[in-house]
Amino acid sequence: MPALTPDTIRTLTETLSDLTDYLRENPDPAEALALVEPLLDEYTGLPVQLADTLRALARAVQDHPDVPRTAQVDLLITELRTAAWEQADQHTLHYVLDDLRDQYDSSPAREPGGCWWL
Repeated sequence: MPALTPDTIRTLTETLSDLTDYLRENPDPAEALALVEPLLDEYTGLPVQLADTLRALARAVQDHPDVPRTAQVDLLITELRTAAWEQADQHTLHYVLDDLRDQYDSSPAREPGGCWWL
């Protein structure tokens, strides 16, 4: 695995920002759902990955010998772990995409000029 740098992570966040900008341009809903789907995958999506990353960061900080053992550090590590649980709870967002896709696919309003979400 290549070494990670802040720049490689920044590239990832820039790509996410590009996706957000694209979605603000009102693309076709089927295309929009397809682009967002990998982000919300039940097992490998962003909520799960971010939760794992936050837990790993908490563990790395807690286990490092140079980190001071103080109540403040313990509190901050607890906050990271709490945030990880909150992120992990968002893993069910893939069901929202499934439901939106079902609604879109079954909508008779997919005709030109129709509005599928009404």
